[in-house]
Amino acid sequence: MKRSAWRYLWKSEDIRKKLLITLMLLIIYRLAANVPVPGIDPVVLKDLNTAGGAAGNLFNLLDLLSGGTVSHFSVLAMGVYPYITAQIIIQLLIPIIPALERKLKEDPKGGQMWMERWTVIATVPMAVLSAVGQINIFTQLAGGRSILVNFGFVGFALLPTLATLSAMVAGTMFGIWLGQLISEYGIPNQGLSLIIFAGIVARIPANLSGIFADQQNWWWLLIIILVILVLTIFAIVFVQQGRRNVRVIYKGRRMGNRMSMPVQSNLPLMVNMAGMIPLIFAQSLLTFPAIIASYFIVPLNNTIISQIATVISHTFGGNSPWYALIYFIFVVAFTFFYTDVLFGQQNYGENLRKQGAEIQNVKPGAATQRYLTRVQRRITLPGAVFLGLIAVLPYILSAFLPASTSAGLFLISSAGLLIVVGVVRDTFSIIDAELKLHGYEERLVKG
Repeated sequence: MKRSAWRYLWKSEDIRKKLLITLMLLIIYRLAANVPVPGIDPVVLKDLNTAGGAAGNLFNLLDLLSGGTVSHFSVLAMGVYPYITAQIIIQLLIPIIPALERKLKEDPKGGQMWMERWTVIATVPMAVLSAVGQINIFTQLAGGRSILVNFGFVGFALLPTLATLSAMVAGTMFGIWLGQLISEYGIPNQGLSLIIFAGIVARIPANLSGIFADQQNWWWLLIIILVILVLTIFAIVFVQQGRRNVRVIYKGRRMGNRMSMPVQSNLPLMVNMAGMIPLIFAQSLLTFPAIIASYFIVPLNNTIISQIATVISHTFGGNSPWYALIYFIFVVAFTFFYTDVLFGQQNYGENLRKQGAEIQNVKPGAATQRYLTRVQRRITLPGAVFLGLIAVLPYILSAFLPASTSAGLFLISSAGLLIVVGVVRDTFSIIDAELKLHGYEERLVKG
């Protein structure tokens, strides 16, 4: 009977080192999340934390994106959100600008390094814009009261304002740096995902205690939440494991005077190839219009521009009936977009041709790539719709459950839960691959 190689997890010095480094960096990030921005007004911050309605929904959404740091308005209040926005912009430019697409195909490694470099560069102006927009949004949510004691770009408030913005931008870059350190020295390629994951998990106890404190008969609500959690986790795992196997034939090779027989294999195409990334992208973009609109909202001003900005802020604040529909559309669209980008970068058609493999009744090369792209798009449809339904689940449930449960908890148990399950699943897969790489699976077979 084959036993699990996971019992060797702590015996492998290299894997143990990576896990300890990851844990240490996540602890550093969570400690830094409690360092407040200079000049914060604690009274206004407390009022925002307890606000309800549209203000509370938008505040909770920003808190989710920042990994729970907005509720403290720390130097990490923006989390890695500006980096994600910059990444979205760079990703959008690839299919639009043919030169960038050719660069990635001709030199994938160099192209990825170019994308990473320019993503980091674009993060700085995005972080400044996001910091000012975030402060303006909180001012609007607080009824015109500034969350900072001295904030402005004229007079004596200029230097404190520049110090605050510098601290917030530095906090964002610090979070990105920690994520890159995790990916390089800890669990590979999971840095930013684990930072978001840590923030979501850290919020769960506080959200649960806050909701149950408002309920007299909290036990029935706990049962409902547990049922929803179990069903959602089951659905997430079921869809994430979904595959469409495309039969591939490897032609026989001549070995001296003999010809080897053709070999049949399967090319597995994932139902949800994009994972949790479209959800994060959609949430990031949904907050962006509210940030831009905050620059044009002037209290007691009834100009057309101010009125339009107010409508945009309300629509993308999480309390509008159109918000859930827009959110659903964004998630579905980004799932197709990101899957197309990833699938195009894999270039299965050319790789299969080089390996001497082909799909029956399909010409090798470009024709194979087009065929596989059509198949991938068809199976992506149920995965994209599933992600969209998971994203809007809080707003669907809010129509049937008490208002005091708030959308915040269900962001954790649906959209946030999708991120948590995705990160845990990917992390386990990476660790399992590391164990196999170090030969622990072979030891079990021999043993």
